[in-house]
Amino acid sequence: MIESTALDNGLTVVTERIPWVRSVSAGFWVGTGSRDEGDGLFGASHFLEHLLFKGTATRTARRIAEDVDAVGGDMNAFTTKEYTAFYLRVLDDSLDLGLDILSDILWSPAFRPEEVEAERQVILEEILMRADEPADLVHEVFTEALFPDHPVGREVLGDERSIEAMSRTDIADFHAHHYRPRNTVFAAAGNLEHAAIVEGIQRRFAGADGGVTPVRTPPTAAPQPLAVDPRPTEQVHVVIGMRSLHSHSEDRYALAVMNHVLGGGLSSRLFQKIREERGLAYSVYSYRSALVDTGALAVYAGTMPTRVSEVLDLIRAELDTMAASGIKERELEVAKGHLVGELALSLEDSAARMSRIGRSQLLHDKVLTVDDVVSQIAAVTLDDVARVAATVLGNERVLAVVGPVEDGAFDRSRVA
Repeated sequence: MIESTALDNGLTVVTERIPWVRSVSAGFWVGTGSRDEGDGLFGASHFLEHLLFKGTATRTARRIAEDVDAVGGDMNAFTTKEYTAFYLRVLDDSLDLGLDILSDILWSPAFRPEEVEAERQVILEEILMRADEPADLVHEVFTEALFPDHPVGREVLGDERSIEAMSRTDIADFHAHHYRPRNTVFAAAGNLEHAAIVEGIQRRFAGADGGVTPVRTPPTAAPQPLAVDPRPTEQVHVVIGMRSLHSHSEDRYALAVMNHVLGGGLSSRLFQKIREERGLAYSVYSYRSALVDTGALAVYAGTMPTRVSEVLDLIRAELDTMAASGIKERELEVAKGHLVGELALSLEDSAARMSRIGRSQLLHDKVLTVDDVVSQIAAVTLDDVARVAATVLGNERVLAVVGPVEDGAFDRSRVA
């Protein structure tokens, strides 16, 4: 059973009771991410994600870690372009401890100067680590080219210059402005009582009331058709894609079906043609991402330098074919079955259920039941997919390349 309550201070509490489990997963979902950072604050959301675990006025980082470990729990966080989440999973009889810790770190971080400096070095190492992973880096190169000169095109981690320059005051001010109840959802799933969660969150609230959600502007600059980052790697890593649907689009379920047929599973067209039939790549797949005002659909492949042209030709041909002809009845059936099964399997633990309701409440201001989502998937038709394919795949394409190539090795006129 899913219940939600809007508190007087502006925060929304949403829960799902799962009485047959022994655990509870709970987390704060803050509606601020990397796209909401002003000049000089690139990477502030991710920096905050790290710092909130470093301690509060009454708890050190070590104390937090020991208290969670002592009850067999686990705790983590992550940052995206539009929100940041802090969550833990504990046995149901340790829920009060979990609420204590989560509320303390979110509303009362210490921001001790020595811990800010230590975590700054950790983040700089994280940035360097990402740069050493070309299969990850190529997606960043792609996103920056797809949304040039706009915050949604920036990497969530920030860059070395911004992280080195960011002061403790900058970070504390960013927290004070964005980490407010009206911009926050608390979600919990497991063996719980909704009323007890609501009372517990109200009692532990120690921040300032109200607040506002970030004001966002959509990207307007045209995509850059080609972005090449030459590196002495063994493989060439490529991403080819285009702008796609926003997160509130009624066609998002049709897009999910189309993506699965294109490159979202073992039976997908690209996996079968590029890997299974020709052996041109170990990893090839498509993926979609959605923000409140835009989105992306992209295809990734990693292959040896002598094969990259053939791989790109196959990807382009499949994009053209799907844009012109949509998908077949059997593909529709397989994709729907996969999406429904994937949803059901993903909800077999309290953490996945907490994530679903927290993200849905934050981004859509409501939570659809699983049955509602299944009905939406089941309602997708061949015509729906054909319409979405023609629209999305007809958008201007961007090609991103990371590997042992030179910028001039790719003909910009052939990116599309």
